[in-house]
Amino acid sequence: MNAATRRARMSGVDTAWLRMERPTNPMMITGVLVLKARLDPARLKRLLRVRLLAFERFRQRPVGDAGDYWWEDDPDFDLERHVHRVALPRPGGKPELQDLVSDLASTPLDAGRPMWQLHLVEGYRRTRSALVLRVHHCYADGAALMQVLLALAAAGPKAPTRGQASAEPPGWLPWLGELTRASTGLFFELLQHPGKLIGYAQAGAAAMEESVRLLAMAPEPRTRLRGKLGLSKRVAWCEPLPLDAVKAVGRALECTLNDVLLAAAAGALRAYLVAHHDRVQGLEIRVVVPVNLRAAQAAEPLGNEFGLVFLTLPVGVADPVQRVRAVHAHMQALRHSSQPLFTLGLLDVAGQSPRLLQEQLVQLLGSHATAVMTNVPGPRRRLRLAGVEIEQPMFWVPQAGDIALGASILSYAGQVQFGLMADAGTVRDPERIAAYFAGEIGRLQEAAAWTGSG
Repeated sequence: MNAATRRARMSGVDTAWLRMERPTNPMMITGVLVLKARLDPARLKRLLRVRLLAFERFRQRPVGDAGDYWWEDDPDFDLERHVHRVALPRPGGKPELQDLVSDLASTPLDAGRPMWQLHLVEGYRRTRSALVLRVHHCYADGAALMQVLLALAAAGPKAPTRGQASAEPPGWLPWLGELTRASTGLFFELLQHPGKLIGYAQAGAAAMEESVRLLAMAPEPRTRLRGKLGLSKRVAWCEPLPLDAVKAVGRALECTLNDVLLAAAAGALRAYLVAHHDRVQGLEIRVVVPVNLRAAQAAEPLGNEFGLVFLTLPVGVADPVQRVRAVHAHMQALRHSSQPLFTLGLLDVAGQSPRLLQEQLVQLLGSHATAVMTNVPGPRRRLRLAGVEIEQPMFWVPQAGDIALGASILSYAGQVQFGLMADAGTVRDPERIAAYFAGEIGRLQEAAAWTGSG
């Protein structure tokens, strides 16, 4: 390593996401921003130099060294290698954009460079532009990237000033020192406050309970939503839906906004299976839902600080209102669960363990879920990027292990966006599921109106 090259040790969680990379499931977060007008490429690059590159991580690449992983400055960093201009084939509409995003989502990032790329799509719907962003998950989670988007937006918060990278720690000694300090501190804390022992014991019991619960989960039922993965992805999204209308359904049914959105997603998956003449009676599937655990004033703006919960979706329930009630019950059961903290800790340990052990863990967790489903509240106001209004944002997190399907729900400026990313050989037509989601919201609106009038 060049003496002038700065290094910082990668966290266990970030290492875990880096090592989850597979040809069949690249560990990229893929985002699409549909813009209301044409975007000037020169102005975009100026913005990226000032605001995006203020996050020093986007100038760094992950490197492995004798089992340890580090963030290392790219000595040959060049923004031009990361920003590309592409034109859609005619007629340049939504199907052509979805095809392009599908191709990019199937293409791994270059591990020899900082692992992110931005494609400026010109001529979308003739007078508009779109941006396709791909970032490896080891760089940041969805909540962190939302803050990056706000930093890029014209009225967003300022990006952090680049600081000095931490000095290179000598091997495993810092980890041992931190563990020793933490253990010593805990010992004296318990001497001074013995009552806290009960709390720690309860936390340990909760962690044990979660580990037993995860191990005891039955494998997922066999459906066409699961299968052997290939190398190609397909993405699709529906047109934005009015957020106030969805909130009104929740009020009428005395449930939360999340209950309504997740029930609509379950209904869309049900409709897709029924359209293929599959048996759905009594069917329940699990989805992995990321839960943001980042502190409001987190010292590190990037990285991964989220846990996971396994949520049961009642796909077998035909009545849309009863499906909302069932989702609500499942959500309530998870409300005080320690699953998010437990899985975050599990990922941290996995990232510091031998790679084989991590792969077995990911395989185990993946066998207990059919899909990854994110539900993120986005900005309430419309944002502008390099002077152009963002009309519709969408993003998808990767699907780890053998999971073939990812669904994304994102609110933005009074609207709800729903999209899917799927293994192309398993779910060949995700656009049908996206269309069914919009239809399920319509059914719930009708049911809520009927409930209110009754």
